[in-house]
Amino acid sequence: MEKTLIRIHPVSDPEAVYFLQVSWEKDVSSGFGIILTDGERAWTGTVSEAEISREAADMEMNREKYVEELKKALILGEESAGKYNFTVSVDEENAQCHFSYERNLRDGSFRLGSLKLQKVPCPADVVRELIGYCLDCLGGLQVKNEHLQKENERLFCDLSDVEKRLEKCVEAKEELEGDLYNRFVLVLNEKKMKIRNLQKLLNEAKESAVDTHCARDSIATTQMATEKENDYDGSTEEESENLIQSSLPSAPERRDSLLGSPDVIGTAPRRKRRQRTVNSAGTEAKIATYETEMLAKENCQLPNGRTKNTTCTPVPFSILPRDT
Repeated sequence: MEKTLIRIHPVSDPEAVYFLQVSWEKDVSSGFGIILTDGERAWTGTVSEAEISREAADMEMNREKYVEELKKALILGEESAGKYNFTVSVDEENAQCHFSYERNLRDGSFRLGSLKLQKVPCPADVVRELIGYCLDCLGGLQVKNEHLQKENERLFCDLSDVEKRLEKCVEAKEELEGDLYNRFVLVLNEKKMKIRNLQKLLNEAKESAVDTHCARDSIATTQMATEKENDYDGSTEEESENLIQSSLPSAPERRDSLLGSPDVIGTAPRRKRRQRTVNSAGTEAKIATYETEMLAKENCQLPNGRTKNTTCTPVPFSILPRDT
């Protein structure tokens, strides 16, 4: 059986002190017993499960919620002070005590329940029982307190050990951070040096690529200019050769024109004038030799062995030199 003991102050006499003990088997909802005493007198009574259900129905309240309100009013006691009011009315003639409890609200209050308690013939036994209950509770609290103190001491020892370990971990962490920082600085400097070297190599590669590109462009430009010049020279030489060959007659034609054409005298000077800029001294010598040979051939021999002396007028002739 579970029991609780609280101290209450009735609304009718706030200076009076009463002790209220509530006991139950399994749960408050299944019924409970009440003992009320002022130290000199004592009253006792019980509340059944049916009465609890009837009170909840009269107030139109859910039964579970009503049981929770009973626990707060009769078990928590001083923890709910100011929220609940208690009324104690003693009837000496009938040896009864009317006990009621209410819930305070902003606009008023509503009654949770009431019951009539019967006077105990020997209140000393009730007081003795309450004192024994208080001592038992006190002993249990002392044991619990001792256990909590030991647990607290153990926790303090663990805390001191944890603090020492934490200090060591902090020192180790600081040392590790310093070591890692130094290594990081070394690695960072090496990376920076590598980056500078790579940038330098990249710049050199870019410069060499630009120089190579410029050189290729200049070579290509030179080759194009050379090809254009060669094409121009070749076409000029071919055109000049074609013009010279087309202007000169063939060898038999030149010979026939020199021997039989009466217009050779008039044509030769014109050709000589056109080719005056290209005639050389060697060409004039060749012309003189050719004219002498032609004069010798014109001296015809007769059948009786006599020669015919005919005076031939030398024909001027010019041979154009071929450009090489």
